[in-house]
Amino acid sequence: PPGLALRQPEPRSDLDRLTASFHLNLTAFGLLSFLVGLFIAYAAIGLAFEQRRATFRTLRATGVSARTLAAALTFEILALALLAGAAGLAAGYALAAALLPDVAASLRGLYGARVPGTLTLAPGWWAAGLAIALLGAIAAAATSLWRAVRLPILAPAQPQAWLAAQRRDLRTQLALAALLALAGLAALLSGRSLAAGFAVLAALLLAAALALPALLASLLALGARAARRPIAQWAWADTRQELGGLSLALMALLLALAVNVGVGTMVASFRATFTGYLDQRLASELYVSAPDASAAAAITRWLEARPDVSAVLPIWNAPARLGGPDAEWPVELYGFRDHPTYRDHWPLLAALPDPWTRVAEGDAALISEQAARRLSLAPGDTLTLPTPSGPWPLTVAAIYPDYGNAELQLMLPADTLAARFPDLDRRRMAVRADPAAAATLAADLRAAFALPPDSVIDQRGLKAVSLATFDKTFAVTVALNALTLTVAGIALLASLLTLADARLPRLAPVWATGVTRRTLALLELARATGLAALTALAALPLGLALAWVLTAVVNVRAFGWRLPVLLFPAQWATLFALALLTAALAAAWPALRLRRTSPLRLLQGFSNER
Repeated sequence: PPGLALRQPEPRSDLDRLTASFHLNLTAFGLLSFLVGLFIAYAAIGLAFEQRRATFRTLRATGVSARTLAAALTFEILALALLAGAAGLAAGYALAAALLPDVAASLRGLYGARVPGTLTLAPGWWAAGLAIALLGAIAAAATSLWRAVRLPILAPAQPQAWLAAQRRDLRTQLALAALLALAGLAALLSGRSLAAGFAVLAALLLAAALALPALLASLLALGARAARRPIAQWAWADTRQELGGLSLALMALLLALAVNVGVGTMVASFRATFTGYLDQRLASELYVSAPDASAAAAITRWLEARPDVSAVLPIWNAPARLGGPDAEWPVELYGFRDHPTYRDHWPLLAALPDPWTRVAEGDAALISEQAARRLSLAPGDTLTLPTPSGPWPLTVAAIYPDYGNAELQLMLPADTLAARFPDLDRRRMAVRADPAAAATLAADLRAAFALPPDSVIDQRGLKAVSLATFDKTFAVTVALNALTLTVAGIALLASLLTLADARLPRLAPVWATGVTRRTLALLELARATGLAALTALAALPLGLALAWVLTAVVNVRAFGWRLPVLLFPAQWATLFALALLTAALAAAWPALRLRRTSPLRLLQGFSNER
């Protein structure tokens, strides 16, 4: 209504923001884990149905109706899902109990948060976990159940009929991928919330995963047309035949590699940017915090009298509120003294010509990226800052990055800020000194004024602590990347092992024409590594798109600042090699089993022809 203004509440405590951040990240990881679990379950159920095609044929031929068969298979899936879900809940509780002490210690050391060392798990969580397991199993089995009961009675045992059903599934998957891509684009263009950013992320990953089998099938068809020798033509055709059984494992590999590329690119870009940012922002040799304003003035006089000190730069600050007629936001005001330390080192994202001189004149300000995005400001725009002495019109001279801080900030000349805000905090200062004498100066300063150790911080120590905190924060990312790649390798191994026995009747005629078991084993190994190589190549652009969404969409909406995306080809080469190694290790066992298969067992493939 007229005469009223919306005033945003003061920021919540650090612990509240930390708790919300943890919940958000754990929820996102939980959804990603559930998605990976669905892919693995879908692959396992599809392969089980592939192995039991003959059983389905026999049951249908002896009079079992499609409805009865579907009911029996559904009951089987639910029973197995219930047992697996209970085992998973127990294992998850044990894992949480093992991780909790280290997590509590990290939170206490980094943030001072006191986390209880015991777990509490409500019965509702157990029920929800089992419900998720059951619903996920039904969702993963739905396609296979539908395909099994809808095919004609004798068709499930015929590879060509099963392949035709797979081709129809490919078309359906492509349609779903297109719909998901359009939904993600709509969320990107129309949504402004963090939830919309995660929706873009989910749509991107799901659309790419669903489109992968069709892409691989097209590439295999091109390879088959280019092949001239009979054995090569058979190898390409056989790979297309088996793509349905391997597609889910390859989807898991695609997601694992894409997440590795995307998150790895984001973290490496963040670290490189953060390191350069620290080098620019922490240019002074010492940073001092005095107990009060009078002590700060005495420390300043003492420092200025030292011959090894070249400058004492105030870092004064005051709280304020900034916004328009309809909304106000809390903002931090920082006063600084114009000095080459800032002109030569302070990073700027966008600026008017000669921004430091404009700010020193008292009618302009530097604003953080968070403030620029929140208030829709650009260099050259004007903002009005409310002060105790009246409105203060300011021109935005430049925008600077402030990574890791969600608060809005303005940088202003210290003397002018002090005149406008008489009660500002004057306790902090930066000290420019001879780097070789910085340690001695810090010790003398602590001794002269009885300052605690954390009141005088040297630049190198602050950088080391900041980078150590960064590395500790993202250490879990490295572990999760390795875990996702391992899970993808296990899924690929399970798929290859499951298909190995079912393939013997189809390999027997090829062996009978004179192709040795060693050649067949090498072809199996080449097929797995070739598909992994194609998947890795497809994962690279997907991973880069994922990195862009994380930095330009999710990070901006979550924290208000954007990271540059840097490219690391050496990292891609390492991941590509790991993908080939993972596929080769997964295919080595089935290939070795085929190599050691006795001729008698291969001959039995003719007598057991199905």
